[in-house]
Amino acid sequence: MKQTPAVLTLALCAWLPWAPGLVHGQPATPVPAASTATRVSDFIVAVVNQEVVTAGELERRLEQARREARRSGASLPAEESLRAQVLESLIEERVVLTHARASGGQVEEAEVDRAVRAVAAQNQLDLAQLRQRLAAEGLDLTRFRAQLRDQLLVDRVRERDVLPRIRVTESEVDVFLEARRREAEDRAEVNLAQILVAVPEGADAARQAALESRAAQALARVRAGEPFDLVAREVSDDPRREQGGEIGLRAPDRLPDLFVQATRALKRGEVTPALLRSGAGFHVLKVLARAEVAVPRLTQTRVRHILLRSSDRLSAGEAQPALLEAHRQRLAARAGDAGALESAWRNVPAELRA
Repeated sequence: MKQTPAVLTLALCAWLPWAPGLVHGQPATPVPAASTATRVSDFIVAVVNQEVVTAGELERRLEQARREARRSGASLPAEESLRAQVLESLIEERVVLTHARASGGQVEEAEVDRAVRAVAAQNQLDLAQLRQRLAAEGLDLTRFRAQLRDQLLVDRVRERDVLPRIRVTESEVDVFLEARRREAEDRAEVNLAQILVAVPEGADAARQAALESRAAQALARVRAGEPFDLVAREVSDDPRREQGGEIGLRAPDRLPDLFVQATRALKRGEVTPALLRSGAGFHVLKVLARAEVAVPRLTQTRVRHILLRSSDRLSAGEAQPALLEAHRQRLAARAGDAGALESAWRNVPAELRA
């Protein structure tokens, strides 16, 4: 399935109006007060395999995305782009939902009951208060349970049909870590010093050539070993020449792009190998310091799990926890011996291993 921007992650969990944490394991958003906005007439905005997406659903999902963005401090795209992304997420959900129903997927009433209780608990409500809040939002409990059932069914299909197909290779991990490292370095503050030979507006070619020669001589002196601050005091037209042309420690977004690009690969103490030309004139730059930035690290963990589901051979009830605990104790007893642990793992019934 196509990956969508981060804002769609917020939108996808909005089946549960106030409890995105139920499925994704994150803290739930507090239940909002009833909206006082004028409700518009509902209409169909998309049809997916005979399932409809209504304007009301789209507006509720948009509001959920905005609310989550405010809670987390995340930025949202422009309204038109956000609306298109959220609609796309709704359409994708309908595709998964119709596939789940066509493949005979079912969610037991007991599972829906647990989900309802979880929503109420996460929002610090009892069931009566939850029903009242649903009514204030124009949603009765029956419809709310239907939404929960659909969400659980969609998640089950993703777990069964999508997640097992996801494979992340070592090279993809390496590329990701390298990209994060470069992002961190690009955000690092840098302290530059400059020698500026200003070019007056309207200077003719001869005047520009003379000033370029002056700047080139300054660059040659610095690269020959003369102190940068000394040459800056003698040659530079920069107001900070008495401080050796030091600009000060700044984030890259507070520096001209020309400076950032020219010094990106330079180490501390190095000087740009060639003159830089800007609208102000000719520049010689030196990297005085770079702030240390914590490079993100990724801890990889290899895991296996045992999953118990109700079936003809294993009914729901006390037998499941007892069987699972028996296997847990057997594996825990051999945890210190890799060979014995592997042997114990192979003794677990195949239908329970993953």
